[in-house]
Amino acid sequence: MWQKIGHLVQQPGGFKAFIPEPFPPSQDFPLSSHIELKLGEAMRLIGKLDGISQLLPDKDFFLLMFVRKEAASSSQIEGTRATLIDAIEADISSNLSQSTDVEDIIYYIRALNHGLEKFKTIPLSVRMIREIHEKLMEGARASQHALPGEFRSSQNWIGGTMPSNAIFVPPPPGEVLHKAIADLERLIHDNSKIPPLIKAALIHVQFETIHPFTDGNGRTGRLLITLFLWQEKLLELPLLYLSEFFNRHRKLYYEHLQAYRSAPPSIESWLNFFLDGVIETARSAIRVVGKINQLREVDFAKVHQLGKVAAPTAVEVLRHLYRQPIVDVNTVQKWTKLTRAGAQKVINRLIDLEILAQRDPKKTYKKSYEYRSYLKLFYQ
Repeated sequence: MWQKIGHLVQQPGGFKAFIPEPFPPSQDFPLSSHIELKLGEAMRLIGKLDGISQLLPDKDFFLLMFVRKEAASSSQIEGTRATLIDAIEADISSNLSQSTDVEDIIYYIRALNHGLEKFKTIPLSVRMIREIHEKLMEGARASQHALPGEFRSSQNWIGGTMPSNAIFVPPPPGEVLHKAIADLERLIHDNSKIPPLIKAALIHVQFETIHPFTDGNGRTGRLLITLFLWQEKLLELPLLYLSEFFNRHRKLYYEHLQAYRSAPPSIESWLNFFLDGVIETARSAIRVVGKINQLREVDFAKVHQLGKVAAPTAVEVLRHLYRQPIVDVNTVQKWTKLTRAGAQKVINRLIDLEILAQRDPKKTYKKSYEYRSYLKLFYQ
């Protein structure tokens, strides 16, 4: 495997910055038998996930929950404290949506959706990366001037209080940085025999090494994984999100990123860690999708027992609950066009069927309700 990803070069400011080698290297990219076996298992599970996801009716209704979970996990890696539940609640409460932590998640979802939509007109590219970053950072809080969609014109660093005591100093701004970004785009469009999952791992780790923006690099780099794998058509629905795995093993994640930049680079250990993430995440998603199908079958059967008059409206609400599993009366009114009393009646019927439950039983006004059995699937 490659012997060098880059090297440290002394800079005028009294620190050393990482200067990447041309990427990808011109020599072959052999994989060890261990990585080959793990890659085979990862691809098998992705195929299984793709197959079982085809059984989901109303696919778009379910997809948002996976996207929210990815957005929450990726933002938590950067220090955001908001959770999946906070992100769901934000859609029914204007007060919650003002929280900067929740906004981190909302902006992440906005950036991911923008990328998926842009695939209709352009492939994954430097242009798309800049647009995704713009959607992610425009209006968002930042640890420094974020310059949404613009590559940095100043030196950044990782860890420490300044470049001279940092854990890692990415390439300096200017020609070196722009060459590294151009090389990354070449890797994305490279038609060599590098398997898509291996390429996704390399795209992410190389992007994090370049660190081209002043802020938001981690979240943008994790978005690239999802967008690249979807572009490669490994999954019909973008259901494979690795940020929860990275967040759960955050210390290891950062250690592997740093080891990749060492001399010699620990490329195989990074690939091994990344493929472990794909395998674990795919297995989890397979379980969740399977249980969603089972739950949906049971709960739709319950709702159909309400009879010809009440069942159609309850069915419509239940369908929407897979997209928005925390609701209030106003939410149900919007879905059904019923009066407030009519919407409450539908909610009460779903409570009687043990589909909905009041979130805080002590509340007598401004009540909200949750599809508890469905939410639990995303915390297993």
